[in-house]
Amino acid sequence: MNDSFGDFNATQTAPAGAASNQKGEGIVPLVIKQIVDAPEGNIEMFGMQYAMVCVAAIVRNIETSSTKITYTLEDHSGRIDAHYWLEEGDALKAPEVMVNNYVKVYGTTRSQAGQKTLMVFKLLPVLDPNEVCTHLLEVLNARYRAEDYQNKGGSDGAAAGSGSIANFTASQSTAIVSGLDPKQQAVFQAIKSNVSEEGISRKELKAKFSHISDSELTNILDFMISEGHIYSSIDADHFICTM
Repeated sequence: MNDSFGDFNATQTAPAGAASNQKGEGIVPLVIKQIVDAPEGNIEMFGMQYAMVCVAAIVRNIETSSTKITYTLEDHSGRIDAHYWLEEGDALKAPEVMVNNYVKVYGTTRSQAGQKTLMVFKLLPVLDPNEVCTHLLEVLNARYRAEDYQNKGGSDGAAAGSGSIANFTASQSTAIVSGLDPKQQAVFQAIKSNVSEEGISRKELKAKFSHISDSELTNILDFMISEGHIYSSIDADHFICTM
């Protein structure tokens, strides 16, 4: 990896203790080396913290067990293992990807035995090579937008829910769920806009969407969980957006 990308990666690491108690929000596109070199906790860039990352990489190896599928991902900057956890009966729902093909992965970062890994929420095959180039442009764009946000007074990260960075990640999330129908999109946006740590409850969603029957709401939630758009949090009746 050339020096310019090394410098780029270094600027991502925040000063020790900076914004350590903030809750990350949104998705940030990164190259693998940025994830590997990042400190523990949420990914941080110029005072902005992110809950999830997105990478575009080649699948170099696939290992399947009864509980998870481990993908070894590689881009021009490095390698990382990504774990897709299986629940009972989920084996047939596993992403259809092949070794030496490009994928786009959305997930959270973890450290296991001193090594960074990705916990996969969504894994999609890359069908158009232009997506890889676009991803690299998004990586650069996110970095410069974050720096610009800090220079304009957002260095304390207090306004993580507003400004250019939030707009960038919001537009990215909208693109991810462009296949949802209007009702599904409305429910998704309600879940996404909830900022509580435990997520929005089924009761709150019923109150917001009284015109949607209980059974239809359940079907919408089940569909979005199966597609990786949302997940249940503290129990089966609280939901958080993965985007």
